[in-house]
Amino acid sequence: MRFRPAVEGDLDRLLGCVVDESISWSHPDRLLSYLESGNYRFDHIWLAEDEESGEILARAVWWSFPDSTGPLALDCLHVHPSAGDRVSVAAELLRRAHAGYGQAPAYHVFVPNGWRDDPRAGAAVAWRWAAAGRAGLTEELERLRYAWTEGDAPVPEPSERLVFRGDDDDEAFVSAFRRVAEGTLDFHTRQALATMDPVAQAREDVRDYRSMPGERAWWRLAYDKGGALVGVALPSANNGGPVVGYLGVVPEQRGHGYVDDLLAEITRFHAGRGVRRIVADTDAGNVPMARAFERAGYRNFAVRLVLSANPVNT
Repeated sequence: MRFRPAVEGDLDRLLGCVVDESISWSHPDRLLSYLESGNYRFDHIWLAEDEESGEILARAVWWSFPDSTGPLALDCLHVHPSAGDRVSVAAELLRRAHAGYGQAPAYHVFVPNGWRDDPRAGAAVAWRWAAAGRAGLTEELERLRYAWTEGDAPVPEPSERLVFRGDDDDEAFVSAFRRVAEGTLDFHTRQALATMDPVAQAREDVRDYRSMPGERAWWRLAYDKGGALVGVALPSANNGGPVVGYLGVVPEQRGHGYVDDLLAEITRFHAGRGVRRIVADTDAGNVPMARAFERAGYRNFAVRLVLSANPVNT
């Protein structure tokens, strides 16, 4: 079996890869659209081929921002049943790609609610999970996906407690992000802080949010009536549409329910632009945030599994 990154000449065969399992994957329309936008690149797609026939037996597709130098997340992992031991083939494909990239990006798997009780979905996840673990993606996280839909929930009224202001200086948001990260329940932030300086981590987050399709001018800092910083609220967007990009309350202001005001501001802002559906994710273990979404009329519609490398061991 031959393992290698894809080239433009592989496109027709890549489009011929079909996944018939109950799991997210890079279907042909998505592949073409993201190759055009720059979120997919041929050198961020790896293949396992039969050495004699040249048939594609496995493929792995990574996603990134168009201006990223390397891949940021594994979006699709598929091994044809004819390849034999799917776990071994997939694990070797990932190991080869990770060595080529010099990093092991996390694997994001989108599954329906109740996937563990669905034999087909459970089986589709199982061999991918095992392969990712063999390739070093041993940290496991389940994120709940929420959506606010026009008509299903009211548009929030403006906060009577907080004042929201934009700021053109990215350093103002770096400072706010750093403070919000203190004591956070967010897995990704805690994982990053295990190996990064807090300011560097905050600066990286700001840079990543700037890379999203949402406009920088939408970002807001929240202050109480006395002028003290309460938190940060970032309406944003990804390739799928409007999202709750980021929100958080600084440590000294927690315990007053301000998370509801921040989420309401993001929801109200998007709704004011004519948006009909807003999507958001939060860690399954972040119960306060999940409850805030539910209070605001967001409905849990799916699950995102995130399998990542332990930063301390990489």
